[in-house]
Amino acid sequence: MAEILYEDNHIIAVYKRSSDLAQGDKTGDAPLDVEIKKYLAEKYKKPGEVFLGIVHRLDRPVSGIMLYARTSKALSRLNELFKTRQVKKIYLAIVKERPPDDEATITHFLKKNETQNKTYVYDSEVKGSKEASLTYRLVGRSEKYYLLEVELHSGRHHQIRAQLAKIGCPVKGDLKYGFARSNVDGGISLFARRLEFIHPVKKEPVVIIAHFPEGDIWSSFIDSIA
Repeated sequence: MAEILYEDNHIIAVYKRSSDLAQGDKTGDAPLDVEIKKYLAEKYKKPGEVFLGIVHRLDRPVSGIMLYARTSKALSRLNELFKTRQVKKIYLAIVKERPPDDEATITHFLKKNETQNKTYVYDSEVKGSKEASLTYRLVGRSEKYYLLEVELHSGRHHQIRAQLAKIGCPVKGDLKYGFARSNVDGGISLFARRLEFIHPVKKEPVVIIAHFPEGDIWSSFIDSIA
């Protein structure tokens, strides 16, 4: 079972490893939601089908916080929070190239190619594109790499991966967006570190923080982030 980062009667958040599948796909690999449903059924002795709603998705090679709703009411309210950008989403990304500025908010227009499962980035609007913005901040460096903290202001397909590549900073291991070599584990060095939002039912602040991924690359940056 995946590590549980937060759990109550309404929501559950777990730690997704880069190898974990957030939701079932054509690969047929066992997804996290099935694993969590089994855990909830056993823990709470629930007969029949367990409700579990996926609030947001992480690409398979990405690690970090996955948030799920345990009730339909929590799901609809969380969906609204994400839609209206009332959730603070903080990621960490390891890149090889230093970004143009140490801190900046960047805005582009993204268009997804369904056939390639890839997002293309434009400086101005094109037919079928959607506006996307994020703020990045340079927070650490090692001998070979830089660590960026990224706050996501929208939630587009492959947004961080595509936008960072556009400014010359593809995420380490991300072959699809221009990094030269894959990571040993097949994942990419993009990590969903922190979520902040008002609880959909209790109406109190919730802050969920995930521990750093394992591995020498990440360990060299642990002191960079509070």
